[in-house]
Order: sequence, then C-alpha cells, then structure tokens
Amino acid sequence: MTFLSILCALLIEQMKPLRADNPIYAEIKSLALRMETWFNAGHSTHGRLGWFLMMAILVVPTGLIYWVLKYYNWTLAAFAWNVLIIYLTLGFRHYSHYFTSIQLALNAGDEAGARALLAEWTKLDTIGMEASEITRIAVEKSLITTHRNVFGVFFWFLMPLGPAGAVMYRVSEYLARAWTEPEHMRNEAFGQFAARAFYWIDWIPVRLTAVAFAVVGNFEDAIYAWRNFAHRWTNEPLGIILSAGGGAMGVRLGSPAETAVKAQVIDATTVDIELEDDVMPGEEPNIRSLQSTVGLVWRALLLWMLLLLLISSAWWLGASP
Repeated sequence: MTFLSILCALLIEQMKPLRADNPIYAEIKSLALRMETWFNAGHSTHGRLGWFLMMAILVVPTGLIYWVLKYYNWTLAAFAWNVLIIYLTLGFRHYSHYFTSIQLALNAGDEAGARALLAEWTKLDTIGMEASEITRIAVEKSLITTHRNVFGVFFWFLMPLGPAGAVMYRVSEYLARAWTEPEHMRNEAFGQFAARAFYWIDWIPVRLTAVAFAVVGNFEDAIYAWRNFAHRWTNEPLGIILSAGGGAMGVRLGSPAETAVKAQVIDATTVDIELEDDVMPGEEPNIRSLQSTVGLVWRALLLWMLLLLLISSAWWLGASP
C-alpha cells in the first residue's frame, strides 16, 4: 500500500499540482507565527516548547487517524488518508514553474526575465546577475527543494510513523526556516532547537539523497565531491546535497572555499604524488546545466520508486501464505 500511495499521490500532483500558497500551508504558517508570538521570550527552552506543541497539534492527529483506520481494517480509507497526506506534504511541482520559466527565458536570451523570476523564487537580489550565476542558483535551489519536498518526505513516510512521519518532516523543515532565517530571528535563541531538531531529522534522508544522485549520475565525481567538499559548507546538509548533486552532473555548485578549513601545506618535492588543484570537479554552470538538473532529479525519483517497489513486492510475497 505504501508504494501505491506514493505513486497515486505523485500522479495526482502531476495532474493537479498543489500551490505553495494553498490554505492549508497558510494555516500552518499562521500557527507557527502564533507559537513564536506566544512563546518567544528569548530562551531556547521556549523554542523547544513551541516546537513540541506544533508537533502535537499537527503530527499526533495525523498518526492517530491512520492507526485507527488500520486497527479497524478500513484499508481503503487508510489508503486514501495516505494519499491525501503525501499529496499535501510533497512539493514536487510547487516551484517547478519557476525553474521551467527560468530555463525558457535563458534559452531565449532573456536574462532580465530570468533574473526577475529568480528573484521572485528565491527572494534574492538578482540585479546584475549573469546567466551563469542565475543558472547556478536555480540549479542549487532546485536540488535543495527537491530533497526537502520529495525525497525527505519519502524517507519519513516509509518509517513506522507512516503519514505522521511525513508531516513531522515537512513541519520541522518549515519551523527550522521560519524561526531562524527571517532577519528578526537570526540572532534569536528561540529557533535554535528547531534548527537542531531538523538537522537530526534530516541526517539520514540528506545522505540517501546524495547517494541517489551519485548512483544515477557521475558516481565517482559525486562521491569525491561529497567526501572532500561537503564539510566545507557552513550548512553541512546543504553542502552534501550540492556537492554530490553537482559532482553527479559534472557542475561546480556553491562556494565552499569561503568556509574551507585550512589544509596543511605540503612540499611537492618530498612526496611522490601529483598534486591537483583543490577545486570541485566539473565545469561552471551553464544553460545546459538546467536540463541536466531535470534529468538528474527524475532519474533519482525513478530510483526511489524502483527501490520502493522492490521492498513492497518483497513484503507482499513474504506476507502471502
């Protein structure tokens, strides 16, 4: 039922994508804002309390409904509940129109239009950006969004929590952003627990996504970039996604050198090896990188679905008399 639930949700989303500004998301954002207003007194313990209360309000009912449906063997209702929750938590098509529009604008030579679209999508200052920089940021945003809106949701849905796990992942991801990234929250202790909680919740999914990118792309370069450059990002999970994803496509993403640790100086005359430049493998992003990103994401998605089908088939065969 797990495989069919995800497959149905993906098909429904392809036919009728859920808008990122839908009423359900708006209510969750409003609730998070109220939690911040009620509990933020400048201490991390208050953020912990607000985080657990958000989980109790959103995650616990989701799990209870699913477990009640399973307990009474209402299989069809449990299946429908799974599909609904996955549909609401997945975001495969939430921002794809931005990516596609940027790709079309750059292919048409409309850099101004591409900059405007990128600014609307990322909220960054894109004035004066060249095509290569627009491409790089669009690719990075796409890889990160795909991981958080798709692959991370897949992982937690497959866990014993089921649909409650998917809700927990998406809510924790949103709280980690909403309570730390806004200008007025960056130096607040309130969001520290939310950020740390999501780090651990995302610890396994982010590495599985990197492995998937490596398997369906250039495996050697992806693993090399992951091992040697991911830790140089201030945000390690993002470093893993971008280094592995960029290596898989043969594209240099991000700027890890800004936070790189100082390497020990080696005298080349004393060692019998050929030293290489300490740079990530691949070429600078270009317009072709956008199409490569689309291919990488779809291949990774198909890999996840294939593995899920194999696991589900093995479970069905094992459960049959």
